[in-house]
Amino acid sequence: MVYLIKDIISYLENLAPTAYQESYDNAGLIVGDPMTEVKGIICSLDVTEDVVKEAKEKNCNLIVAHHPIVFRGLKSLTGKNYIERTVINAIKNDIAIYAIHTNLDAVSQGVNRKIAEKIGLLNPKILAPKKGIISKLSTFIPKTNVDKVLEDLFAAGAGEIGNYSNCSFKSEGTGSFLPQDGAEPTLGRKGELSTVEETKVELIFPSHLENKIINTLKTSHPYEEVAYYIQILENKNQDVGSGMIGTLPDPMSGRDFLLHLKASMDLKVLKHTHISDKKVSKIAICGGAGIFLLNNAKRSGADVFVTADIKYHEFFDAEKDILLADIGHYESEIYTKELLKDILSRKFSNIATYLTNVITNPISYL
Repeated sequence: MVYLIKDIISYLENLAPTAYQESYDNAGLIVGDPMTEVKGIICSLDVTEDVVKEAKEKNCNLIVAHHPIVFRGLKSLTGKNYIERTVINAIKNDIAIYAIHTNLDAVSQGVNRKIAEKIGLLNPKILAPKKGIISKLSTFIPKTNVDKVLEDLFAAGAGEIGNYSNCSFKSEGTGSFLPQDGAEPTLGRKGELSTVEETKVELIFPSHLENKIINTLKTSHPYEEVAYYIQILENKNQDVGSGMIGTLPDPMSGRDFLLHLKASMDLKVLKHTHISDKKVSKIAICGGAGIFLLNNAKRSGADVFVTADIKYHEFFDAEKDILLADIGHYESEIYTKELLKDILSRKFSNIATYLTNVITNPISYL
């Protein structure tokens, strides 16, 4: 079967919608034509000139990376820095670049789930769930049409709550309307007040699907003018947010945990705060720069918070409340390329998909 780049994008963005990315981010297709047939895929943490060269050598015309090669708009393409040279080389060789960054950080099966698996955490959950990304649709449907409209709305992505689908609430009532000049009513007559037995239907949906849900409602609903309203809810989505928290199979000393962490993540070195005598079992994690979640980790009762890019003075903020471990940005996210390869290989088994062999970490250790 032939797949286009847009098919890969659609699948990835169904798992990690770009609507979940942070405001500063640039996730999505950065280089390339979405209508191009996919010959092969390279999965990488970063995109560099060497990764583009590797893609060409392996006859891959799509690089799926975690970090966007372009964060801010380019004002020129002269090759004066590695970003411009990488983009130029990709364009010259017809290699597309797609980034799946903070949107993959935000979902429960994303970057932090991979870290949790590597260090063996049980029952990992989102540390700081997002709010403001769930909406509620309320609409009014003639009784005879309720099942069909609901079926279409469910198919469009509405009515999912956690592990439950097809969720809705219905209440019965009477609707009234008076068609004016220019109306073409499905029920009733122009100039005559009509009353109809209707069902009020309420159901939730991911806010980023609003246009799709409204279009589906208007297409499926029998009325010429559909009555509905939408509310953005303050409910937190427990499957979307920042960081994760889970428990170790058995409590261990802080030192033993750090040694376990070092071995599990294949670390050469890690930085940490003072190790107390107490056992640790509840572990908070955030791939990449996650110190902004320190208070969330403390409030959740975590014994340890594992993240990266912690500044000197930020280590003091741990106080003696929590063991803080900085494992390095690259080191915390390097296994994301394995996650991406697994995701893509399962769905697109007939497309050659590779892990990059290029070590893109710009940091070395003596």
